[in-house]
Amino acid sequence: MMTSEDFRQFWRERHLCTLTTLRRDGSPHVVPVGVTLDPDAGVARVITSGSSRKARNAAATGRVAVCQVDGRRWSTLEGQATVRADPEAVAEAERRYAERYRTPRANPERVVIEITVTRVLGNV
Repeated sequence: MMTSEDFRQFWRERHLCTLTTLRRDGSPHVVPVGVTLDPDAGVARVITSGSSRKARNAAATGRVAVCQVDGRRWSTLEGQATVRADPEAVAEAERRYAERYRTPRANPERVVIEITVTRVLGNV
């Protein structure tokens, strides 16, 4: 699915997404986020503060899903998350975010949640 041009275009368009992580009790924590996708590498990225609940949940369980919807079109990416704080990874995530959305505000606490996509769902 990640090789289809319709899928790739959908993930280049400017859409807000949701990130679902799991709390300690197993219940879902769902928040709106910007997501970028490198379909060739099979990696999605979310930038956030290192102290955010989403970053802490992702680091604790490693299990996440991101979803975007536009009318009848939708796509969910499930995968294994790694929270990275190294400057190179954060800078790359910020660059990709700026391409899809806008230049992110300065945040010295920023980390990137890198998601290795293991499952793709949707209708694009």
